[in-house]
Amino acid sequence: MKDVNNTRNARETFEYARKLGMKSRPGEVYCLNGDLGVGKTVFAQGFADGVGVTDTVNSPTFTIVQVYDDGRIPLYHFDVYRIGDPEEMYEIGYDEYVSGDGVCLIEWADIIKDILPPAYISVLIEKDDPNDPDHRKISVESIGDSE
Repeated sequence: MKDVNNTRNARETFEYARKLGMKSRPGEVYCLNGDLGVGKTVFAQGFADGVGVTDTVNSPTFTIVQVYDDGRIPLYHFDVYRIGDPEEMYEIGYDEYVSGDGVCLIEWADIIKDILPPAYISVLIEKDDPNDPDHRKISVESIGDSE
């Protein structure tokens, strides 16, 4: 099942992601994709807020993964934009995070699509209105047996 939501500004994107974060469960993997500047970081911040994270959330572009354990469940926030080979993920403990007791949010997940778990939640953010630069279309879809 695919859910499509349209947001008109960053605040609405944040709020939509916050609601998803509030519903997230341990073991879920959210794969976040979209072009540069489309709002992945705003989405991640809203999602983290929904999980209960109180720390400042930024994309972990250079560290690859940031762990937030001050929410109701741990949040493992990945930014794999700089990964050259998906196998590099295993060096940072990818398996332990994906099978851990928290929820994973992976920005640029298409880069590591070959090692994604069989079930995950795909999130695609798109700018789809050339007349409104703040409008976003956010498509959320369960892949595999992730419900």
